[in-house]
Amino acid sequence: MPDSAYLLPAFLLLGLPFLVFILLWLGGKKIGKLAGWIGALVTAAGLIVSLKFADPEMLHIVRFSWIAIGNTSIEISFRFDTLTCIMLLVVHFVALLVQLYSMAYLHDDKNLNRYFAFIQLFLFSMIGIVLAESLLVMYIFWELVGLSSYLLIGFWYFRPRAVWAAQKAFVLNRIGDAAFLTGILMLFYYIGTSDLEVLSLEVGSISPGILTAIGLCLFGGCMGKSAQFPLSGWLPDAMEGPTPISALIHAATMVAAGIFLLARISFLLTPDARLVIAIIGTITMLTGAIKATREWDIKRVLAYSTMSQLGLMVIAAGFGSWQTAFFHLTTHAFFKAGLFLSAGSVIHAVTPSETDASFDPQDIRTMGGLRKALPITFICFTICAAALAGLPLFSGFLSKDAVISAGFLWAAEHGAVFYIFPVVIILSAGLTAYYMSRQVWLVFFGEKRYSSSIHPHESPALMWLPMAILSALSLFIWFSWNPFNASGWFLSFIGFEESGHLAWVPVIASLVTFISIFLAYREMKSNDPFYVKAALTDTASKPGWNWLRDYSNEHFFIIPFSFVTKWLKVLDKNYIDACVDAVAKGSVIFGHITSWFDKNLVDGVVNSVVYVIRFAGQAARSLQNGKIQSYYIVTAAGVFLLILWLVVM
Repeated sequence: MPDSAYLLPAFLLLGLPFLVFILLWLGGKKIGKLAGWIGALVTAAGLIVSLKFADPEMLHIVRFSWIAIGNTSIEISFRFDTLTCIMLLVVHFVALLVQLYSMAYLHDDKNLNRYFAFIQLFLFSMIGIVLAESLLVMYIFWELVGLSSYLLIGFWYFRPRAVWAAQKAFVLNRIGDAAFLTGILMLFYYIGTSDLEVLSLEVGSISPGILTAIGLCLFGGCMGKSAQFPLSGWLPDAMEGPTPISALIHAATMVAAGIFLLARISFLLTPDARLVIAIIGTITMLTGAIKATREWDIKRVLAYSTMSQLGLMVIAAGFGSWQTAFFHLTTHAFFKAGLFLSAGSVIHAVTPSETDASFDPQDIRTMGGLRKALPITFICFTICAAALAGLPLFSGFLSKDAVISAGFLWAAEHGAVFYIFPVVIILSAGLTAYYMSRQVWLVFFGEKRYSSSIHPHESPALMWLPMAILSALSLFIWFSWNPFNASGWFLSFIGFEESGHLAWVPVIASLVTFISIFLAYREMKSNDPFYVKAALTDTASKPGWNWLRDYSNEHFFIIPFSFVTKWLKVLDKNYIDACVDAVAKGSVIFGHITSWFDKNLVDGVVNSVVYVIRFAGQAARSLQNGKIQSYYIVTAAGVFLLILWLVVM
């Protein structure tokens, strides 16, 4: 099929969600629940277009002339290739399920038109990133995704915490985006374009040092969107938005944009840049996993888990194996979206019909024993949790093992010290299995810890059906015919060439996972499993559950910024102020010295010259007095001095 034939799908994929966004936004509240069906039908149409025009074996590029600046012509270009095909399917499919789920989850909300309009704007922006052939075009849609995320996180704008979380996400993403734009401008300066196809041919003309700087600047965009250290603080707080939005933009699509970017620019990344990327990913992965073990909010546990898994994908890109990173991105999109929707089902089931300030429907410490009341939710949550934990027969097992194998093969090429990366990944996978076992037990097993006034009930079919579909997609069969071999059809489909097969990796990884689950099981059998009673006792000393979402000056602040501000204050007081004071005191002393020098030396010389001239003038004037005897004396003295000079000479 010629490239010109892809002009129509490009317009349809981008035009339909944008037009529906305008329609729903201008239609107002009178559209009501019809907004959900309109959004779902348009998303389904986009999914059909994506399937119809899928041609993964060929590269198709559509270009439009935009503007010319001097001799530089800037084009808007879109590409259809293997990555585009997969991402279009994932984005549309997850967005469709989320919108169907949302129609039941938010059925009483009075602003459904605004909610589904924002989803369509997000979909438009995300599709633009997926289709972008130029990094500049990608950056334009990159910013629109940031705007969409801000609007969706702060959808419940009457809640102070939601507004704060939206602002936090917006600010931290702008920091990463500034680095991304810097990298794009550097490419324009050194090569004159940001077109990916041209860059792949001209990349050799840039020196390694400059190329490393460019790669790290572009990676800055990934750090913001994919919540990498130190720009990861926004992701857990973004859970203040509606739960379906957490599944859509903070588990399946938006946060995956950074990994998608790394896959697109992999040829620009030097070994030094990749090492830095691997280190950042490792820090993020461990930070997210450790924090997830200490969290009690059902959604924030999953948020920290998302941060950890994104770190794992970034590490894979640092290994130079963007294919395995993309593999885990795809599997993670399904099972993590399923986990968030299942968590929403749990929250929906235990939310009291009347406002109860003493009960938090998202606190897993006040749940327990829900598996009988929510059998479908329990099965869906457990399947997706097993995939996240990396248990055999599930998709997460295949993609994680692919990353671990890539890590050991990479370390074998670079030296013994680099084996720390795949070893840390295995340990982090063990932490994941531990905190997910902990969450499943606290929510669905054990004694009932919720109030007797709460009567949990299973969610309606419009909610559990998307959960069930995502759970089914979390099984291994969709990615490899062999449940114990990651090198299935999916990796071959995206062009992964296996450089070696490590049969012992699945064994070791599974052993660590089962040991972690066993440790969690031992904790379940203790008198106070996971110290829940102790934590609840501490909570009782607080005025209601809102202490978890305190808006006071002490807590209503961005913690990373608070930390930075503290040390900037120390730096300002002890170093910058000290330097300023030293310069000021030195200036005063120098001023006094200059004043003394001016008064006693410069002015003294000038005054002395004036005095000598004045004295000489007065002496000469005294001789010119009109008396003849004075002139004789002067004449005689002059003749005497002349004779003396002749005698001496």
